[in-house]
Amino acid sequence: MSTAKKICCLNPISERGTGRLTKDYELTKELAGADAVLVRSASMHEMELPDTLLAIARAGAGVNNIPLDTCTENGIVVFNTPGANANGVKELVIAGMLMAARDITGGIGWVRDNRDDENISKDMEKSKKHFAGTEIKGKTLGVIGLGAIGIEVANAAYSLGMDVVGYDPFLSVGSALRLSRAVRVVENLDALYAVSDYITLHVPLMDSTREKMNAEAFSKMKDGVVVLNYARDLLVNDDDMAEALKSGKVRRYMTDFPNPKTAGMEGVIATPHLGASTEESEENCAVMAVDELMDFIETGRIRNSVNYPNCTLPPESCACRICIMNVNKPNMIVNFTSILSGEGINIPNMTNKSRGEAAYTLIDCDTCPDESVIERIRGVEGVKKVRVIRY
Repeated sequence: MSTAKKICCLNPISERGTGRLTKDYELTKELAGADAVLVRSASMHEMELPDTLLAIARAGAGVNNIPLDTCTENGIVVFNTPGANANGVKELVIAGMLMAARDITGGIGWVRDNRDDENISKDMEKSKKHFAGTEIKGKTLGVIGLGAIGIEVANAAYSLGMDVVGYDPFLSVGSALRLSRAVRVVENLDALYAVSDYITLHVPLMDSTREKMNAEAFSKMKDGVVVLNYARDLLVNDDDMAEALKSGKVRRYMTDFPNPKTAGMEGVIATPHLGASTEESEENCAVMAVDELMDFIETGRIRNSVNYPNCTLPPESCACRICIMNVNKPNMIVNFTSILSGEGINIPNMTNKSRGEAAYTLIDCDTCPDESVIERIRGVEGVKKVRVIRY
């Protein structure tokens, strides 16, 4: 009977990633009995998650298609791949700025409409004035959100001769070090709105960011501003955007998320969610997702989880490692260590990390406890899942 860990692929995943799986893993299309899931866009909200499931890795950044609360409640770690598709999205944002500045799509349409004109070479010289635009050099770009993608966009825009203003109340030290020193970071959005000719969004969709681009925000912007949304559809209030476009407050709305309202809206140039649709991005995301799953399954380490804390413990010369998903409340660690010490089991190393109401504990043991001891740990109130990695 095979003891290989079963990895269910709910979407086609680049072989550059799945090829990294060793003989200890088996790819399957069946969710039932799977130890882990690799997913891109498939919605998992209506799926019945098996008791065997340890982790889900999203080959991309957004996890709106995954039931996070259910996963946390059942001790299932959800990973994403931040930064793996950053360059692909960055390039599309730059292309979006150029399409907004120059009426490239209008010009292409004119050529297509006049393709049978024998005098097209002469007629285009008369018609091209209708598609004249501006240059982005010397203009000001406001970048809202200075994470992996926002930093790439900000640095690239500066290299193209733009003045760049950034805003991110949660800017990390690591991100700040990667950001060009020429980018001016402001403390509030109003300061960014007031000076920006272009504004690009690079924030996650949360209650605090939902429809943040609305009539109130537009009123604080320069007339004729260009708004670029290659992050999430619901960051923008579509009705307010329609009014802003009609009034001329917003000159162009560039979005990667067409919907029934924006698809036919005057002044909108939409692409069909192409941000990470490059061969390189898909490969990078697949590699990162597979590596995260393998690392978690084989060592218990967590990195880039969206529902459980990042947690690591160096390799130890021990018999086994106990991995415990539990609620974040007092005395949990005392309960675990008391059970193990009562059995005379030495703990050479351990760690516990928390994230909101979720916590994760790693315990290295010099001798492996028998199943009855593990069942006692499972029986502690607040424990979601326990597994043992034997060495």
